[in-house]
Amino acid sequence: MHTHGDGPGRKQRFKQRLEVLRDSALHHQVREHLSARRWTRRQWIHASLFTAIGVMVATIVPGFSTVVQTPAAAPHAVLALDLPELSKERQAGTVGDSWQIVKVRPGQTLGSLFKDLGIPRETMQRILKNADAKATLTKLKPGTELAFDLPVTGSLRTLRYDRDADHRVELSLAGDTLTEKVVARESTTRTVVLSGKVGRSLNRSARKAGLTSANINSLTDEIFKYDIDFDSDLDADDRFSVVVDQTWREGELISTSPVLAATFTVDGKLHSGFRFSRPNSKPEYFTAQGRPLKKTFIRMPIPYARLSSKFGARRHPVLGTMRMHKGVDYAASTGTPIMAAGDSRVEFIGWQRGYGNVVILNHGRGYTTLYGHMSRTAKLRKGQSVAQGTVIGYVGSTGMSTGPHLHYEFRVNGVHRNPLSITMPPPEPLAGAQLAAYRTYTANALARIRTVENIIYADVDTAPAPATTALATALASKKR
Repeated sequence: MHTHGDGPGRKQRFKQRLEVLRDSALHHQVREHLSARRWTRRQWIHASLFTAIGVMVATIVPGFSTVVQTPAAAPHAVLALDLPELSKERQAGTVGDSWQIVKVRPGQTLGSLFKDLGIPRETMQRILKNADAKATLTKLKPGTELAFDLPVTGSLRTLRYDRDADHRVELSLAGDTLTEKVVARESTTRTVVLSGKVGRSLNRSARKAGLTSANINSLTDEIFKYDIDFDSDLDADDRFSVVVDQTWREGELISTSPVLAATFTVDGKLHSGFRFSRPNSKPEYFTAQGRPLKKTFIRMPIPYARLSSKFGARRHPVLGTMRMHKGVDYAASTGTPIMAAGDSRVEFIGWQRGYGNVVILNHGRGYTTLYGHMSRTAKLRKGQSVAQGTVIGYVGSTGMSTGPHLHYEFRVNGVHRNPLSITMPPPEPLAGAQLAAYRTYTANALARIRTVENIIYADVDTAPAPATTALATALASKKR
């Protein structure tokens, strides 16, 4: 219902109409009474009912109309509030009372940051004349923190930033003088054991225990991927323990190392992996017996593909003649990445007759693999070292091909073998002095893990443990 300025008049007219209707109803009843010799009981009941309804409508509706009317807006009052006065230190511009810490946002530059703070561009140019400041501040990353000493009575007095994890730089401006002060920031590195149960989610439990995303990926995609199916093997009570180095500075965790050692207990069976470097090689993970956890070859060097042609005699799809198919074919969309089946060196890269764009890798000990019909190869050169899993090219249909697919061959001393059924050579285990050093390292790591697990899971058989338990136990520390 809408109300306007003539609300009272409209209300009065509405009441008058109701009165007229009520009177009309009563007169109609009287006329019927006079014209009839006598009323029946039903007629008397109807007459009484109509009269009661008329009275109720006349009484209730005007009141409802009054309730829904929009009240007039109350006048607003504006009060003047006294702001607290600036401290004497702020008014005087005392050093240390006017620091503003700013965190760089995505897309923000040093120039826009200075502009937002109202600092003249000339001041920024003076600062960038310092070689160290120019090298650091012109390559700002999102999340970087800068501190500005900006007193209310003057311009920028000091700029503070971190040169690296261990050094903080303060640039002080006084007149035409720019003074640089480098402050060493002490950090402490501790070797810790992080342990927990899988619970409802391995990722959530591991993060709660203190592992980084990179640490979790190492567990699932590198260390235990050959022995544990993380989609179906895990139960809530399965547990993990991981040894890492954590670096702390001024009470803040600033970095976590790659996984140094790890154990995963699945259905009562212990799996372990330890990070170790052979001479002149990248670090890799080994079992407790010193055997590499990484397999020598990947069976299927292409993801999301369908086996379209097996190894053996077949009718050639282009030539139409029976001939030996010396590899296997994986049908996939053009552009699907192709990975190196194992650590190797590039033996050949380029165009080779019916193979089209092809890459041949030499894995040593007489093992080579060939990848054909690529739409394009990765930026590789002959003799270049390639790690297992590195993308070496992309699916195509070059050469003698009827559609996009990967033709994959596996050769041993030049003889073609079926890559789907051949027994892959085991990786070379550690031996001699390397194995001795490795056993000493693993013994210490396992002792640390057992110490922590004995504390956490001491009552695991007698009392239900929480779904996820995290413990970071400092085992050794060193200052930098």
